[in-house]
Amino acid sequence: QVQLVESGGGLVQAGGSLRLSCAASGSISILYTKGWFRQAPGEEREFVAAISWNGGSTSYADSVKGRFTISRDNAKNTVYLQMDNLKPEDTAVYYCAYKRTVVVDYEYWGQGTQVTVSS
Repeated sequence: QVQLVESGGGLVQAGGSLRLSCAASGSISILYTKGWFRQAPGEEREFVAAISWNGGSTSYADSVKGRFTISRDNAKNTVYLQMDNLKPEDTAVYYCAYKRTVVVDYEYWGQGTQVTVSS
C-alpha cells in the first residue's frame, strides 16, 4: 500500500503561483508513474500532468501546458506541481496519484488539496 498526502493548496490571485507537494509513504517503489489530477465543482475529475518513474517523460493537459511543471524527488518520495500564471478556471481540488508502470489505471490517490484562484 502507498499513502499519499498533498499540501500547498490555497487562495491566490489570477496570475499568481502555487507549488503543490505530494508526499508518499508505505510500500514505495521507484517504479511508479506519478500524476496530478483535478476536480472542479460539478465537473468530472480530469488529468493535469504526469511524470514517469525516472523523470524522463512528462505529459500535460493542453489547458496547463506552458504554465504548470511536474517534477519529482525520488529520494524524498515527493512529487511536485509548480503552477504559474494561474487562472480562475484552475480552481479545483487537486489530487496526486501513483500507479505502477505496468498498469493502466492509477491505483493510489491522495485526499486532495484545494486551489482557489480569484479574478
